[in-house]
Amino acid sequence: MKVYTIKDIAAMAGVSVTTVSRVLNNRPDVNSATRAKVEQIIQNCHFVGNTNARGLKQGNEVICVVIRGRSNPFLNSLAEAILDRADNVPDNFVTEYIDERGDEFMTALRMTRQNHVKGLIFVGSLIDARVEAIRGLDVPMVFTTVSAESASLPRASSVAVDDRSMGRIVAEELLNSGHRRIAVFGSNPVAGDSLAMRFQGFCDAFADRGLTYDHTLYRETRFSFDAGYELARTFFAERPDATALFAMSDTVAVGAIRALKDLGRSVPEDISVVGFDGVDISRYTVPRLTTVEQPVDEIARRSVNLLLDMMEKNSTPRHIVVEAAFRRRESVAQCNRA
Repeated sequence: MKVYTIKDIAAMAGVSVTTVSRVLNNRPDVNSATRAKVEQIIQNCHFVGNTNARGLKQGNEVICVVIRGRSNPFLNSLAEAILDRADNVPDNFVTEYIDERGDEFMTALRMTRQNHVKGLIFVGSLIDARVEAIRGLDVPMVFTTVSAESASLPRASSVAVDDRSMGRIVAEELLNSGHRRIAVFGSNPVAGDSLAMRFQGFCDAFADRGLTYDHTLYRETRFSFDAGYELARTFFAERPDATALFAMSDTVAVGAIRALKDLGRSVPEDISVVGFDGVDISRYTVPRLTTVEQPVDEIARRSVNLLLDMMEKNSTPRHIVVEAAFRRRESVAQCNRA
């Protein structure tokens, strides 16, 4: 009996590999008609197995993609761009979406036990002490959105923007607009990830002007619309003196804008807001969101190419920095409070 792959299912359904992956992972962002069509084909083809490797026989070679952040539209878009790129690659790609507080390295170890893994791509990873769990894996791997250079893993490449530089640019833009009491919604500010680097760059801009950032304006958050909304409602009720917000994810920024509206505060007249990532929705919010745009397609293309070079040519790992762009739109205005 023929063993069907995710590519086979996508071709028969007339959809992308990404869409099939969404259905397999029970993602909500698939319309009901498409979901029903894909699920019917899966049933007709007896496409069975766990959600990470349906249709694959034990021992088949696969490339695993681990996405840390189910509710982050930017990471999901990046994962989808990687899977779209996979349409031109003969290997089978399997995906695993985990919570942003999940352990992507233990997930990778589990996936290597389930399949014959020839390559790994980590999307939205956090480089910290946990990375030691995969140091012994003799598998080429690529980290996207975060530099893995400091981890010194023998078979790891990475593709990321210069987060520290872009964090500095955000602060400079807000400082140039007269803002001093700027809230920052991010993650652990002393972690070794891209978000911590954004905050370091943000603080660098203050230091360049002989200023000291008020750390009481910093809050840790999860990266979802709901989290941004709830945190903004609480924070701006407690800190009405803040005049601007740098949200380290567009998702958080969009939730915050809605919360400010519900609090009777106007953006940007009362509070200026800057996001990060450049997801599609940032161009359609009211007001349009000022943000740092990451080049999703370029990151995906370079990530897949790096992995293929290491797998097929035994190339030396490389750490590539791609260029992000600051997009000033309607959500930033001159500070009108002393």
